[in-house]
Amino acid sequence: MSLRITALTDPEQTSAGRRLAWLASAPDGTPAGYAFLRLFAGEDRGHLAEVDVQVHPAERRARAGGLLLDAAVAAARRDGRSTVTAQAAAGTPGAAFLLARGFRAALALTYARLPLAEADLPALTALVGSPHTGYRLTAWEGTVPDELADSFVASRRAMDDMPMGDLDYGTVVWDLDRVRAAAAAVAARGDVLHTVAAVDRASGAVVGFTELAVPGSGTGDAQHYGTAVLPEHRGRGLARWMKAASITAARARHPRLGGLLTDTADNNPYMRRVNDGLGYLPTHTAHTYRLDL
Repeated sequence: MSLRITALTDPEQTSAGRRLAWLASAPDGTPAGYAFLRLFAGEDRGHLAEVDVQVHPAERRARAGGLLLDAAVAAARRDGRSTVTAQAAAGTPGAAFLLARGFRAALALTYARLPLAEADLPALTALVGSPHTGYRLTAWEGTVPDELADSFVASRRAMDDMPMGDLDYGTVVWDLDRVRAAAAAVAARGDVLHTVAAVDRASGAVVGFTELAVPGSGTGDAQHYGTAVLPEHRGRGLARWMKAASITAARARHPRLGGLLTDTADNNPYMRRVNDGLGYLPTHTAHTYRLDL
């Protein structure tokens, strides 16, 4: 079967970067698959692109995936990118496809889920109420309150040393506009962004945070985003404290919610211990693959 690859116009462009898109279709116009290529922005991320190729199962083994990937990689090379990444679950056709096309595994991720019906709410509530000398918890929905905005933006550097295996994701530079844009993007798709933060009582500054995106319907599974603590405040159990508060709040505000999803790099044993201790159960492993251009 002769396939046609068509470049599409993707209007998505943010301070984080822009996206290119392609569609694979049969001669009669039937879609067979698509590819998205994210070109990251920023002085420290101009080398990086991320590709997502999806082919309908009925259309596989007809070269659609290879043609789409070729188009995306060529575009990344034209844009001066030196690394293209992609993700696939371990043992899947997607993983085999990437390896066959020259990608190599660079980071292993463990995905886990906390079934809220099975969560130990009394224990979690007790943990939330336990004192952490010198700190207090606060929380908000949507964008950060003005009085915490500056220190919350500053606290985002807690993610800079996140274990990333054999990947160079550069440093994401956060400012208030970017923080607000991220919250607005969650709201625009109809979801609720719930943030719990640890505040240093002495300075009044945010020193750690955890974020949870809850479906607007209040059903299904919510997705954890970043959880991080500034290096100078680590070792005090703040990540576990904040995440317990996020779990209990989600259970109270969204009683029809099924579970909470998270993923953690295998070379981040501290956060894996936090998740294991709170009752998250591993569901599968995935890898981020890289292709050097």
